[in-house]
Amino acid sequence: MSFFAIDIGNTRLKWALYESTQPGAVALDQGAVFLENIDNLADSEWKELPQPGSVLGCNVAGDAVRRRVEEQLELWDRAPRWVVSSAGAAGVTNGYDHPGRLGTDRFVAQIGARQHVLRRGPPRPALVVMVGTAVTVDALDAEGRFLGGLILPGHGIMLRALEGGTAGLRVPTGEVVDFPTNTSDALTSGGTYAITGAMERMHRHLQQRTGEAPLTLMTGGAGWKVAPWLPIEHELIDSLIFDGLLEIGFDGYAVGGLAVGEPKEDMHRILDHVCPKIPADKRKLVTGHESMGYFAERYGFQLVHQSRGTQWGTEVNEQRFDRVR
Repeated sequence: MSFFAIDIGNTRLKWALYESTQPGAVALDQGAVFLENIDNLADSEWKELPQPGSVLGCNVAGDAVRRRVEEQLELWDRAPRWVVSSAGAAGVTNGYDHPGRLGTDRFVAQIGARQHVLRRGPPRPALVVMVGTAVTVDALDAEGRFLGGLILPGHGIMLRALEGGTAGLRVPTGEVVDFPTNTSDALTSGGTYAITGAMERMHRHLQQRTGEAPLTLMTGGAGWKVAPWLPIEHELIDSLIFDGLLEIGFDGYAVGGLAVGEPKEDMHRILDHVCPKIPADKRKLVTGHESMGYFAERYGFQLVHQSRGTQWGTEVNEQRFDRVR
């Protein structure tokens, strides 16, 4: 089942169509547009795309922009889901004072970074950096707990603030140099070193807190401008938010209205109608009843693991449920 991922930032909308909902899936197509151009997506970039099996997105640009995107998505018979930051998901524990107030892009990027850590070897801390209109620098410990992070203005906001608040600073873009000797270079170097300095400071905090050097992953539309000037070891991963959306996964499906003791013919009548609507590769069954094996076989469900501690099952906690895909 194909998967359509959407990342709506403060300046641009990025999208990618994947061959499946599994982490590491191949991107079949992708693109990006400035927010002022999203009202033409259904008649342009998305027009020739096949209908995806599911749509999942994260949005930090507000409800009005989300509604504009949803209007464009009406070309497919698929209602989009939007990520809402929560206390935890996909191996990341949200340590924000009010978890729901953490930007969804930060939350999803942390999930993507956590999976990069786990795929590379033993768990270790991670520094998750996004460089765009704003810059965020977030710290995850080796257990996937979000410890906290920084928010600072991106380079463009810094320059506009200086231009608006001072006289004589409307100058061309300069170069990043060690010792600037003109105003253009001084502004460009100052903004770049302010951003990389915040990264270095949080890297140091995280290493002191955890006792080991974190894996530093950078993403965002302006990441390529900053990356060459960051002296600590790091990787630039453009797809980090999409990696997080893939890890969060697919639309959920539920079959309700059935209880122990209902006639089998009623149960099968309902299930024969509902189960074909559930994608075959997403039929997972978590149960504490060994007798449900016949149900899994008849309706094509994968029996993942039992949910009760019995002679044939083990206790399931929240982290184990996060891994059911």
